[in-house]
Amino acid sequence: MFKSYTLLCVVRVLPQFAQGMAEPIQILLQTTIPTTEDDWSIFRFSMLQEYLASIQDEAGNCLFKVVARDRSADAEGNDPILGSLDQSDFDELWLFALDVGDGLTAKDIAGINAFRRRGGGILTTRDHQDMGCSMCDLIDIGDIHYFNTKNPDPDESRWCRDDPYTTYISWPNYHSGANGDYQKIAAVEPVHELLKNLHSPSGKIEIFPAHPHEGGIGIPPSNSKAQVIALGKSLVTGRDFNLIVALDHYQDVQGNNLGRTVATSSFHHFVDYNWDITKGCPTFVDEPPGDGMKNEPRALEDIKTYVRNLALWLANKG
Repeated sequence: MFKSYTLLCVVRVLPQFAQGMAEPIQILLQTTIPTTEDDWSIFRFSMLQEYLASIQDEAGNCLFKVVARDRSADAEGNDPILGSLDQSDFDELWLFALDVGDGLTAKDIAGINAFRRRGGGILTTRDHQDMGCSMCDLIDIGDIHYFNTKNPDPDESRWCRDDPYTTYISWPNYHSGANGDYQKIAAVEPVHELLKNLHSPSGKIEIFPAHPHEGGIGIPPSNSKAQVIALGKSLVTGRDFNLIVALDHYQDVQGNNLGRTVATSSFHHFVDYNWDITKGCPTFVDEPPGDGMKNEPRALEDIKTYVRNLALWLANKG
């Protein structure tokens, strides 16, 4: 039986941030589905957790504490942590929205929104079609994610399948490549700090894990503060699609200083199977895998650099 709740101590190689840091940054990695062996439960994000746990600063100080868990429900059906997230000690929520509409209750939504109003940073990620559409009532986030039956892309020309191979999955489903392969991404100029990589020849992150059917994200016309910072490209149609949307902290009309948030088009950018195909996947995944991530050393380095940047930026340390 796989454990759904893991506590990790995480540190990273940036001593300038560690100096004077009285308390470690606390991060919640959370899925919106219950623990199920044959699904994308939190144990399939073990490489993400292990990578964060492996990073140390020069003094060996612990910068992050990470809790990783799947959704659970109390007697009223609410998640006991998400429903009161604003009252917790967490500084960041990394939400892997893997449901198709039933992953968050009204109380869960209220807890997450209150968490962001108190300055909490949030990463949200999902996948094709309607996966993750329980997020629609999250502040800003619900408008940034485009689904098939809820909050569709305002560009109606994108209301069509991009991936023609997995025919039971509908739009949005951008085909950036096979699981196990990598995709070349395009950083939008000027390059956002989330995409900088000092170890890269170009000084920026250029490679992400690929996936046959990524979801849709974008900037609603009413939100001038959000920005698309990276684009992917379909290997089938050649069409560009939004890969990452970032929103800096801002003050709402009530005077709350909302925390930073980032939306990405697919949770497959973070899952074990797309970092290392030998880690396996649920039995319902039937697309043939690739081996690009295995054969290109820079691929794993780039996505790890992005994860490191993300953890700091959401905590206002980047």
